[in-house]
Amino acid sequence: MSAPVDVFFEDEDKHCQAVAGESLLDVALREGIDLDHACGGVCACSTCHVKVVTGESLLSESDEDEEDQLDEARGLALNSRLGCQARILDGAEGQITVQIPDWNINLAKEPH
Repeated sequence: MSAPVDVFFEDEDKHCQAVAGESLLDVALREGIDLDHACGGVCACSTCHVKVVTGESLLSESDEDEEDQLDEARGLALNSRLGCQARILDGAEGQITVQIPDWNINLAKEPH
């Protein structure tokens, strides 16, 4: 069994432990971190958009469905991922640093 991976959510200043197969959305929800997920985490929207600052190699690769959904995300960058699709790889070791954008396309969750 692989050792847990450290996931650091920069905006929350919070370190969390994650295991192989967990998505960044799973980790955020388990740890009480507010990461919107309007579609319930099934890759049908872009509300769980995150930016992976470090540790991208510890995550599953994005597929065409995820990339299509990311096209709708605000503030898209080369390190953008959907939290529901970015899963910890088996055997991954190290730290993943994540930024959650301040706002997204889901108007109900935008800051005032």
